[in-house]
Amino acid sequence: MKIEDTLENQFDEIGNDHISTSEDTPLRSDAFDLDDAEKIERIRNNVREIMHTLGLDLNDDSLKGTPNRVAKMYVNEIFGGLNPSRRPKASTFDNKYKYGEMLVEKNIILYSTCEHHLLPIVGRAHVAYISNGTVVGLSKMNRIVDYYAKRPQVQERLNIQIVRELQKALGTEDVACVIDAKHLCVNSRGIRDIDSSTVTAEYGGKFKEELVRREFLNYLNLDTHF
Repeated sequence: MKIEDTLENQFDEIGNDHISTSEDTPLRSDAFDLDDAEKIERIRNNVREIMHTLGLDLNDDSLKGTPNRVAKMYVNEIFGGLNPSRRPKASTFDNKYKYGEMLVEKNIILYSTCEHHLLPIVGRAHVAYISNGTVVGLSKMNRIVDYYAKRPQVQERLNIQIVRELQKALGTEDVACVIDAKHLCVNSRGIRDIDSSTVTAEYGGKFKEELVRREFLNYLNLDTHF
């Protein structure tokens, strides 16, 4: 029992210290053996059991539909990015207009979920690339961010996954991503620091050079109003 308590405390500390184990989302080999309907049914039953254990009255009109709503939300929405069938196709085109400067898509709204406490991560992603002959549709950059955000995540891993996906789509290492986000596991529990946010970055290719990186960061300081 003491060993189990020690291991549980260690796992709690890992979660509180925001440690990631891999740049790939940890998935079992049988992750997609069940279809979405089967997953929703299982999650619905489990949520119902959690609520019952907490002492909630599931016959109450306000609560009776909660297990089903949570199950559908998990599978179809906030964890929908686990399913590779939802992976966005990054439509690419020849750079016929010969645009050779940096392209920056900033202030992409980001909603994700902390994999340690299953609490929301809310923030903005800023993504940039330098074309080597291929360009990608602007909305696809937003969709890639959203796809990888829609899973239990660690922010550092999210940065890496976004950059790797765009590097593959564009055929270039010259991709960068900066994320600034609030973690409700910090803001609403534990230390309960409501003002802090977490900034992470992943730089590839030319963005590892100081001048290129500085140019990218300077773009992020531009104030855009409509």
